[in-house]
Amino acid sequence: MLDHIPYLPYLISAFIGIGLAAATGFRVFLPMFAVSLATYMGWIPMNENFHWLAGLPTLITTGIATVVEILAYYIPYVDHLLDTMSVPLATIAGSVMFASQFADIGTFPQWALALIAGGGTAAAISSGFAGTRAASTATTGGLGNSVVATTETAGAGIMSFLAIAAPLIAFIIAIILIVVVLVLGRKLWRKFRDFNSDRNSKIINVDAVETKNLE
Repeated sequence: MLDHIPYLPYLISAFIGIGLAAATGFRVFLPMFAVSLATYMGWIPMNENFHWLAGLPTLITTGIATVVEILAYYIPYVDHLLDTMSVPLATIAGSVMFASQFADIGTFPQWALALIAGGGTAAAISSGFAGTRAASTATTGGLGNSVVATTETAGAGIMSFLAIAAPLIAFIIAIILIVVVLVLGRKLWRKFRDFNSDRNSKIINVDAVETKNLE
């Protein structure tokens, strides 16, 4: 019955692509490893243009990169360094993941949709959590960063699984995540800005008192 629904394959591909793109917003390499593993094991098909994702070299490379990326986010200072690169890398990875789900719509529309939908989704989520980590560092001195890192890794794993096993659910969650990131991201940024303003004002007041005492 569902086979008679117009454009259903394209909708399913879009749901999978958005779900995987959202996963790359949490972690760049984990979704790629999940797709590579699923394709290598024959659990999901892959079009010819992205058959390299099903190769053993890609599986090993993305597996190693996944472990390194996950562990690196638990290292102070390194996590912030990765955040400076996470948004552009997530945008690229999200675009690739989205494009891998389409084969017969033409090269230009394929990559245009991939950049807008896939790259945009990944960039929104990645930038949101980068801001969360910055706010965590400012308010907890970095003690809460491990919680943020664990949440990101769990999010990447869950979204990767759902994108492959339940694309519609993954799509709905991805939309919710984008809305939450946009709303909470603004609140966290305001909190971070107010925190810095209060701290700077206290520093200025202390300097003013010291200067007065010297006079």
